[in-house]
Amino acid sequence: MALVARDHPDDPVTSERIAASVKTNPVVIRRTLGLLSKAGLVQSYRGINAGWRLARPAEKISLLDVFDALEEGSQFGLHPTQPSQACPVGRGIGSTLSHVYDSIHETVRTTLASKTVASVLAEILESQRSSTRH
Repeated sequence: MALVARDHPDDPVTSERIAASVKTNPVVIRRTLGLLSKAGLVQSYRGINAGWRLARPAEKISLLDVFDALEEGSQFGLHPTQPSQACPVGRGIGSTLSHVYDSIHETVRTTLASKTVASVLAEILESQRSSTRH
């Protein structure tokens, strides 16, 4: 999304261009962009200027928006098989780890909410400027 925001804020960028940047297949990019489109973060354009563009300004798209559009379930989870309730550790591990996982999940969401596509792009560009100065 940072590439789309930088290279083509007003003109669509192709999935092939994005795929070349991240060194993957355009089909993978199109699948991802489809999810982002369903979330209202990008729009697709057909015809001569076919491609993708941000659906709203980069300053108005948080990394949490992107995460929520792409998330396929919890990043942390308990094993589906319940441990032995006869074991004192097995009996208490689920609730203990659930509290830890909930805390991690909230910290991740708070951090992602504090960053936008625009702020990420700005950091990338500043990093590039700093590396060329040295």
